[in-house]
Amino acid sequence: MPSQPPPLRWLDPGQDFPPTSEAWGEHSPAPGLLAAGGVLDVDTLIRAYSHGIFPWFSDGQPTLWWSPDPRMVLDVSEFRLHASFKKTLEKFRRTANCEIRMDSAFEQVIQACSTSHREGQAGTWIVPDMIAAYGELHRAGYAHSVETWVNGELVGGLYCVALGKAVFGESMFSRSTDASKIALAALVSFCRHHGVRQIDCQQNTRHLASLGAREIPRDLFVQRVAAGITQRSLVWHFDPLYWRDLLPSKSTQT
Repeated sequence: MPSQPPPLRWLDPGQDFPPTSEAWGEHSPAPGLLAAGGVLDVDTLIRAYSHGIFPWFSDGQPTLWWSPDPRMVLDVSEFRLHASFKKTLEKFRRTANCEIRMDSAFEQVIQACSTSHREGQAGTWIVPDMIAAYGELHRAGYAHSVETWVNGELVGGLYCVALGKAVFGESMFSRSTDASKIALAALVSFCRHHGVRQIDCQQNTRHLASLGAREIPRDLFVQRVAAGITQRSLVWHFDPLYWRDLLPSKSTQT
């Protein structure tokens, strides 16, 4: 029979997180669960992400902190650009009323993501406390939105956390076909251009796997995060020339 997980660590405000090795294992009721409690402020979130930990909880639950092993990541060099989606990107890139923006509508993006659902999960985990906390993180310069705009309308996007060159994907939304995937492709292009190796995807889903994401050991993930956070912070602005880091040069000629 599976062994019982150890008692869940309860955090007081400002208390250090336990080592990620103490997260519940794969045979527990909640694999990757590390701790509960604490506060959702900027300092705590930065400490969490710096150690490969993220919050994830629903209404009526305390703040829950997770560090799964293995960890799902997208190596930006392995992003799968399927032929049909490549055509979509090429058309988007050439169309004057289509553009990628960064950080122009963070609040709209996270609100829209809060009405979307993770694959295989009922309800939302982006509860009001999370929206408020990541809004503060955005204003502090650590949370960012990547936005797909068509005819002056926000039709899709994603938000993420970035500490130096360590980038952590959070959630996406789409109001038109492929709009969120276009935003992800733009983030991949941006990361390739700036020498970011990977985007954290947190948990395994079929959709992410279809785009090239894969699982790596948590220890390796934490090592990569530790290296990334020592790098100079990125300037979150999308230049259309960044598409050249993803699309063949012949498709990005103006």
